[in-house]
Amino acid sequence: MATEILMPALSPTMEEGTLAKWLVKEGQTVKSGDILAEIETDKATMEFEAVDEGIVGKLLIAEGTAGVKVNTPIAVMVEEGESLGAAPAAKAPAAATGAATAAAAPAAVPVAAAATRPAGPRVFASPLARRIATEKGLDLTKITGSGPHGRIVKADVEGVTAAPVAAAPVAAAAVPVATAAPAASMPTGMSAEMVKKMFADRAYEEVTLDGMRKTIAARLTEAKQTIPHFYLRRDVQLDALMAFRAELNHQLTGRGVKLSVNDFIIKACALALQAVPNANAVWAGDRILRLKPSDVAVAVAIEGGLFTPVLRDAHQKSISALSAEMKDLAARAKTRKLAPSEYQGGSFAISNLGMFGIDNFDAVINPPHGSILAVGAGVKKPVVKKDGEIGVATVMSMTLSVDHRVIDGALGAEFLKAIIDNLENPVAMLA
Repeated sequence: MATEILMPALSPTMEEGTLAKWLVKEGQTVKSGDILAEIETDKATMEFEAVDEGIVGKLLIAEGTAGVKVNTPIAVMVEEGESLGAAPAAKAPAAATGAATAAAAPAAVPVAAAATRPAGPRVFASPLARRIATEKGLDLTKITGSGPHGRIVKADVEGVTAAPVAAAPVAAAAVPVATAAPAASMPTGMSAEMVKKMFADRAYEEVTLDGMRKTIAARLTEAKQTIPHFYLRRDVQLDALMAFRAELNHQLTGRGVKLSVNDFIIKACALALQAVPNANAVWAGDRILRLKPSDVAVAVAIEGGLFTPVLRDAHQKSISALSAEMKDLAARAKTRKLAPSEYQGGSFAISNLGMFGIDNFDAVINPPHGSILAVGAGVKKPVVKKDGEIGVATVMSMTLSVDHRVIDGALGAEFLKAIIDNLENPVAMLA
């Protein structure tokens, strides 16, 4: 019996993806764990594994197809000895369906789906597991899946004792048909067509948004609309840190280690989160979660967007270890090879534009983080020294963007002061 392979959800936030490359061909035999395809999510390119054995009957989605919704059929598997012709014909993803077809029968497909969909919570299972469960009379809602994201696979149902499946109530056929979502518009309320008309007499290039840019637009719009930002600004004198860094780098030359100012900033923030634990927090809808470890996210610019890889337990690692880990994460971020677990999480983030010559700026909080530190360039400036004399120092501007639901003004000021103290007394960070 032919079974469909569905577009998987490879990250908790994935709604659609691009089928970048098929790694199997029609007629090829595969077993559980074999890599079927490479799929681009909103952030990374990931491998998609087979969860059951079988023969690839049809590849339904062509390589390079973008906007394939999660749970859209992308291939068909058949069993040994089964005719490949039993597999259904290839079809385009739902996102590419023509308007004329939709207008001709707008409710046909949704009604059919509603009529056969059982009541109760949604169950994620492979097609083969569903077929075996049906043959054995098993209730999938009572089986714990061992596949990706709790998906039920063949091995989960093979050894289960048969039990009758509760019949779905007739009322399930009356599930209302969901209406189509309105066309997306710009945050200003102006549609794409309205904006294009404004520039109809001007030369321009239209750039289609990829998954990453769509995600950035959605998350930052959400952040500025829903998070009550406030900003705290401080200057930090870097002369002691620069001298200490130069000495350490000289001593570490034989090990091939070269520490950057950013490495010290990461360590300073990680220790500050421990010193001011109430600032080590995230917003969780109707409550605040205070984290125990210092998991520090660092913004990394890549072509077309950015990643925020997370350095976990940063307070427990040496500056040289943080430096090596950050270099590895940044290199893999630029090739979009990070796993979701490497760029999701953390309570706090750092965005450093000082290396681009920016003196100061205000960063946007990345939800659910409670704050983000914007770091500017170190610049020689006149300062008043402790003895009252005028001198010159290397000064760097820092702005802490704070979610007022999580951190109040006095707490944010205490947290920023702890960061500054660590940077102006760098030797103490090694204690």
